[in-house]
Amino acid sequence: MSSAVYLEQIKQLVELQRVDDEIFAVRQELDRAPRELEELEKRFTSMDAQRNRILDKLSHLQDQQKRLSLEIDDDSARIKKSRNKLMQVGNTREYQAMMREMDSMEKSNRSREEEKMTLLEELRLQNEALAEVDENHSALRAEMEVRREGLELKLQKSKDTLDALSHKRTSVSKGISQPVFMRYEFIRVRLEHPVIVAVKDGICSGCNIAIPPQSFIELQRGQQILSCPNCQRLIFWCEHFSDPQARPAMTAVTEQAEDMQLSEQNED
Repeated sequence: MSSAVYLEQIKQLVELQRVDDEIFAVRQELDRAPRELEELEKRFTSMDAQRNRILDKLSHLQDQQKRLSLEIDDDSARIKKSRNKLMQVGNTREYQAMMREMDSMEKSNRSREEEKMTLLEELRLQNEALAEVDENHSALRAEMEVRREGLELKLQKSKDTLDALSHKRTSVSKGISQPVFMRYEFIRVRLEHPVIVAVKDGICSGCNIAIPPQSFIELQRGQQILSCPNCQRLIFWCEHFSDPQARPAMTAVTEQAEDMQLSEQNED
């Protein structure tokens, strides 16, 4: 392969890679958007369960409060009735028995009043918790509804973009010889994105490992399309495209590979 043909094929491969970069980004967005909605729905379901637990606890506390109030009122009425009868008691024994019964009821009522105060404090705390959850619950519901409404439009827009990129990809690939294109496709379906990357200072930008000296010499000659011995991606020497206007187009793939590798390291 002559140097001119080699350079033209590399340019076409890099252009194809740029289209594939766009396709890759759109497909990631297509995968990510539904997952984001699913995550919101999980959060909403969890918050809904938390809200129901608070409501159940409030209902239980309110039932306890009603029970205590009734018991306090009943014993207060009995104490009042006993006091009215106290003056009618005919003997000391009966008088003492009534006093003991009244003391017992008053003691029980004091205990119930303390329990009631504790319940009122817990009711206050649970109502505050419910108000906070309700605020977040409403905000999350609104966000979820907005996401649902926008998701369908977003997915359709992404699919339209993919259709346009597919046509562009077909057009770009026509400028690549069939054997080279088949080689590119073979690598694309078997390796992580991207397929073709630049070699700078003897380092493959796809895997950041040095190219063997003999392979690097062959790459510099620019007569055949080579692969990185380590990551198997197609490689080109960045110095073959020293023209200031050509370099940005050729280095875009290199930058894409570096960004992706940095992103993977951050995730790890």
